Amino acid sequence: MEEKNKENDLTILQRVAKTLTSILDFKEVLNKIMEVIAEVFQPENWSLLLLDEEREELYFEIAVGQSSKKLKEIRLKLGEGIAGWVAKNAKPLITDDAYLDPRFAKWVDEKTGFKTRSIACVPLISKGKVLGVIELLNAEPKKRTDKEIQLLEALADLVAIAIENARFVERIRELTIIDDVTGLYNSRHLHTLLETEISRAFRYHNSFSLIFLDLDHFKLVNDNYGHLVGSRLLREVGQLFRYNLRTIDWALRYGGDEFIIILPQTNKKEATLVCKRLRETLNQTVFFEKEKLNIRIFASYGISSFPEDAQDKEGIIKLADQAMYLVKRSGRNGIALAGQGLVAD
Repeated sequence: MEEKNKENDLTILQRVAKTLTSILDFKEVLNKIMEVIAEVFQPENWSLLLLDEEREELYFEIAVGQSSKKLKEIRLKLGEGIAGWVAKNAKPLITDDAYLDPRFAKWVDEKTGFKTRSIACVPLISKGKVLGVIELLNAEPKKRTDKEIQLLEALADLVAIAIENARFVERIRELTIIDDVTGLYNSRHLHTLLETEISRAFRYHNSFSLIFLDLDHFKLVNDNYGHLVGSRLLREVGQLFRYNLRTIDWALRYGGDEFIIILPQTNKKEATLVCKRLRETLNQTVFFEKEKLNIRIFASYGISSFPEDAQDKEGIIKLADQAMYLVKRSGRNGIALAGQGLVAD
């Protein structure tokens, strides 16, 4: 019987390994992990926490069972709670009574209203690096055998490899859509974002707006200070726009000294107010004061809106671009609206 169980476990691991290694999309990997855990262990409550290396915190990437929504709002410091201890020490931990273990973070139960009894927690390790943990909650001790824990550890190793591979592919993909000068998305990603916004606007009967801007006399910066300073200025300008927008907005470098800003759920009147604020912020900013360069740069802005001005991505870009060139021909450092002309200061 034991040999049969070993064969079954081996079959499970081989099947899971084959499946996970064939998936390179991060979200698909997570969905497959949920299927595997549900099929093999059938837990009522379990979670997968991933490590935010920069903040040294664990966050609930997957939470299944009671209070799962509330868990998504919680973060654990590395070393905090059972999950934090496992992640910090890269060792599995099993406790049949969590409240008797001094490492247990009772405040999580207090915040979620969940009652934790037992925890089986194993680390996700790939190439010697802890990526996170998997924990099964409130499984009956008599039903949780050593063999199952060994199987959980083996599955965790496969899961860690799959997550690492998917993240690597994601990073490579980002390199193709991130502008290396400004750190913003580039024109390759523009069409994907616009397709998403058009689909969303159609579905929810919303509007969105696009700002096309071109820096005025940017060539003089390169001529007077060199291309290195010019590149640094592009980055500073790009980040200035990024930090003065909402989290749902998108700032992109279109090419050269041209930028595009996408404003979801924003009509033309609202977009004009946003653009005025961005223009004022840029106009008042003095760049590289510490180096005593004291560079000031202005821009010409064109605004178009969906579906008011156009109902396809090419039309939205073209009309905003044309509005921007109207500003260029009229003296620069201003705003123009597609179909309406120049905006008065």
